[in-house]
Amino acid sequence: MTNAISVPVITSQGCSIPQIGFGTSQLGDCAELVCHALKLGYRHIDTAWKYGSEKGVGEGIRASGVPRSEIFLVTKVSHEYLSKDAFVKSVDESLKNLQVDYVDMLHVHWPTIDNIPMAETMTALALAKQQGLTRHIGVANFNIALLEQAMSLCPEPIVSLQAEYHPYLDQSKLLAYCQSKGLSFTAYCPLARGRLFDDPVLTEIAKNKDKSIAQIVLRWLTQQGNIIPIPRSSNLERIAQNLDIFNFTLTPTEMAQIHALAKPDGRIANPAGRAPLWD
Repeated sequence: MTNAISVPVITSQGCSIPQIGFGTSQLGDCAELVCHALKLGYRHIDTAWKYGSEKGVGEGIRASGVPRSEIFLVTKVSHEYLSKDAFVKSVDESLKNLQVDYVDMLHVHWPTIDNIPMAETMTALALAKQQGLTRHIGVANFNIALLEQAMSLCPEPIVSLQAEYHPYLDQSKLLAYCQSKGLSFTAYCPLARGRLFDDPVLTEIAKNKDKSIAQIVLRWLTQQGNIIPIPRSSNLERIAQNLDIFNFTLTPTEMAQIHALAKPDGRIANPAGRAPLWD
């Protein structure tokens, strides 16, 4: 299938990002899965030091035969390593795990819980870009107030926010803010970890479109504009299906029906003591 699939690119402040990525959270030794995804046509791979998948990602990239220059590679520095010295060591370890000289996007994974000054972390993040260890920088799991603070303190432009987003979670305020600032929005848990696979509204739309529920949800996300979903799967058929979403369009009515599925308790990633006050 696949190399024939044309994946749109989202551009944010000079950063061009393939609009769907392959997520590797909780996939462990994912080398074969990453290799498979790249051979299918994925060109955006998301990992993090915290996931424990960086070595597998690096092995999968090398095994795929896809040139490094064609891959948009993302990793993240965990909240335990946000002081200046710890940050530098974490980035170095990630690059060694991945066996690459640079990543395309480096995110701060979660806000600090150790009262590390934001300016110190943002200086370290910017330095990684200035030293060529990453081409672009961003943050993950920040609310609007933290995002504004980070952008005001960072010597280099922040071009991306990564946060949870799926039909059961209303992120309209955060999305509107990112759009107003020209930030790309990477959506993790785009399929709500499977919680929406029995949803009757999604089931009906999927039946009418002759698509899977996952394809419907991923298309709903990408049709919103600056959103980049990063679904993960260990099922080879589903990995292929998740990429094959750009050959159909949801109607305005269908988009609205899916938007209406948001629930007050729809958030999945909300670790006690680490999560900010969400917008």
